Amino acid sequence: MTPLAQDHITLFQSNDPQNICAYSPGIWRCADGRLLATMDIGSLRQNEAPPADGKPKPAYEGLNCRVMTSDDGGAAWTTRADLNLYHARPFEAGGILYVLGHRGDLRIARSDDNGTTWSKVSLLSEGEFWHQAPANVWHANGCVYLVMERRVAQQVAGWYVSEMQPILMRARITDDLTRLDAWTMAQSPAFYEAVSDQGFNGFGIPFYPARYPELWMTPDGKRGAAPIGWLESNVVQLLDPNHVWHDPSGRTLHLWLRAHTGLTNYAMVARVTEKGPQPGEGDMELSFESAPSGVPIYYLPMPGGHMKFHVLYDEKTQTYWLLSSQSTDSMRNIGKMPADRYGLPDNQRSRLQLHFSSNMVDWIFAGMVAIGETENCSRHYASMAIDGPDLVVLSRSGDKNARSPHDTNMITFHRIAGFRSLIY
Repeated sequence: MTPLAQDHITLFQSNDPQNICAYSPGIWRCADGRLLATMDIGSLRQNEAPPADGKPKPAYEGLNCRVMTSDDGGAAWTTRADLNLYHARPFEAGGILYVLGHRGDLRIARSDDNGTTWSKVSLLSEGEFWHQAPANVWHANGCVYLVMERRVAQQVAGWYVSEMQPILMRARITDDLTRLDAWTMAQSPAFYEAVSDQGFNGFGIPFYPARYPELWMTPDGKRGAAPIGWLESNVVQLLDPNHVWHDPSGRTLHLWLRAHTGLTNYAMVARVTEKGPQPGEGDMELSFESAPSGVPIYYLPMPGGHMKFHVLYDEKTQTYWLLSSQSTDSMRNIGKMPADRYGLPDNQRSRLQLHFSSNMVDWIFAGMVAIGETENCSRHYASMAIDGPDLVVLSRSGDKNARSPHDTNMITFHRIAGFRSLIY
C-alpha cells in the first residue's frame, strides 16, 4: 500500500536528540488560510532535579510550547513565540486565536493578530495538576468545547491515568478566554472512582495484572504496566437524528477517550449533559451511555483507541475522521520483545492511519498516512485540520537518531490531498 502522505516537511529537528525532544503537535487552519502549529520542545523530565517540596512533577516539566505559522500551505514556517506551557492546543474563538496547555496549572495565551504575536500566559487554575495532549475542539451553540484532564489523587507512583478526571470545558466565543470566569467546567469523576479495574469478563480488560494504585512489572524489571485508565479525550456531538444516542435538545456532548488497558483498538466513551435551559448554558455533568438493552457502555472498538488519536468532523460530508496509530504486534510475549520496541506490546508508534465514520462507532479504513522506516521512526500523536480539499497533519515523528519511539526528535507536516475522495 502506498501511504497517503509519506512525504513530509520538517518543522523542527533536534540537534541533540538524546536530551532535547519534540512532543505534542497541534495544528489549526485560520480563516484566511494561514496555518498555525504548536509543539512541545525541550528537555526530558528525568534530566531535571525533583521539586524541593517532594511533590510529584507534571510530566516533561522542561518543555515549552513553540508556536509557528505558515502562509504558503505548509511549505515554509516562521517561529512566532515560545510560550511557558506545554501539551498545547491551538484553536480559534470569536476571531481570536488561543493556545491552551498547562504546567501543572492550566495556562492559556491569545493572539489578536492572527498568530503573529502572542500575549503573556494567563493561569486558569491554582495549585492543580492538569494533563492532556492536543485533542480536538468542538464549536456549537456560540461556544467552544474542549477536554482537559485533572489529576485528583497521587497514589500511583508511575503513569497516573487511573487518577485523572476528563473535564469538558465550555466558553462563549465572545468572551476573553484568558479569564477563568469565561469557562464552565463539567463535573467528572476520576477513572478509579467511576470504572472498575477488577475485570470485564470476556473482554480481557485489564490485560496485565496492575490494580490501582499498584504498578505491575516484569520479573526483570524492564517493562511494566500502570493501572488502567483514560486520557487524551476528544469531544463530539452526534448530529444524525437517527443515531441511537442523538439528543434532539442539543444539550448532550460525547467524549471519546484513549483507553489505557493493555489491549489495542478500544476507546472509552462517556457523555456530558448541559443542565441549562438552552444548549450552551448551565452546569455540565459527565455520565455513561447505555445500550438499548440497558447495559452500560464504557468501552467501544476503535482503530487505534489505545493510543492518542484525533477526531475531526467535516460538515461538508457530515463525516467524522479519525487519525490514530496502527498496531501490528500487540500479542507479542513481553519477554520476547525486541530491544527497539517501546513500553508494552500495544505501544507501537510507527504507523499512522486514517479512518472515517458517519456515527463514531463504525470506522472505515481510508488509508495509511505515513509509516516509519523502523520502530524508532515514529509517526504518531498527530493532529489534523481541514485545509480546503485537503487534510493537513502534524506528526510527532522520529528518525533513527531519536532517543526512543516515545521521545522523538522531529515534528513533521503532511498533506493528504483530496481527502473526501477517500470516502467509499
